[in-house]
Amino acid sequence: MPRPRTAPRTVAHPDLAQVSLQQVLEALVDPVRRTVVAQLAGAGEDLSCGAFVAPVSPSTLTHHFNVLREAGVIRQYYVGTTKMNALRTEELEKRFPGLPSAVLAALATEAADGT
Repeated sequence: MPRPRTAPRTVAHPDLAQVSLQQVLEALVDPVRRTVVAQLAGAGEDLSCGAFVAPVSPSTLTHHFNVLREAGVIRQYYVGTTKMNALRTEELEKRFPGLPSAVLAALATEAADGT
C-alpha cells in the first residue's frame, strides 16, 4: 500500500509589522542568540541548524532559534529534512531602519575585541 502524501514542512513566521522593537531587542540580549546571528552574518549564506557552534545542547539551541524566529530576526525553512536559517536583514531594515546594520557592526566589534 503506498504511503499517503504529506504536505511540505513549513515554519510559521511573524509579520514584521506586528513585531515590536522590544521583541527584537529582547531576542538579541542573549549571548547565544547573538552568536547565532553573528555566525549567520559571517557565513554569508543560509545555514542548517547543525552548522552552528554554540556552548549549549541542541535542544537548547532549538529554543534560541525559536526565540529569534518569533522576534522576526531569522527565517527558517526546510530543504528536504534539513531546517535552514537565514537572517531577515532586509525586512528588519525596512521595519527598524539602521537597527540590523548597527547590531551586525556591534557583533563584529565584539568579535574583534574577543568579548
